[in-house]
Amino acid sequence: MLPIGVASKAEASNCCIRSVLSNVTGKWRMIIILALEDEPKRFGDIKRCIGDVTQSVLTENLRGLQRDGYLTRTVDPGPPIAVSYGLTPLGQELLEMLKPLVYWSHEQMDQVKAARLSYEREQAK
Repeated sequence: MLPIGVASKAEASNCCIRSVLSNVTGKWRMIIILALEDEPKRFGDIKRCIGDVTQSVLTENLRGLQRDGYLTRTVDPGPPIAVSYGLTPLGQELLEMLKPLVYWSHEQMDQVKAARLSYEREQAK
């Protein structure tokens, strides 16, 4: 079994598996990685691609992905100044790991919907 168990909060903060997974499995971070699949994009293009993310949440998540080495932030001095975000080799590798999960999620949606409906019916009794 993978070493996912910890005995204390201090151990949890030093667990490499938890550290990496907690930073890449958030809803927005995975979607941002997927949005950058084909090419680097400017902030506004990423926001339009995703749709329902606020500017501040997008900014926070882009910074986190950049900090962990999944994205590059490139500034073209212009004029006008243009900032774009692209995947690093590490980000590309993560993308390749996420894609099967995305395809699987899409294929299983009917089954998940049925399970949710069944659960809700049981809870209503």
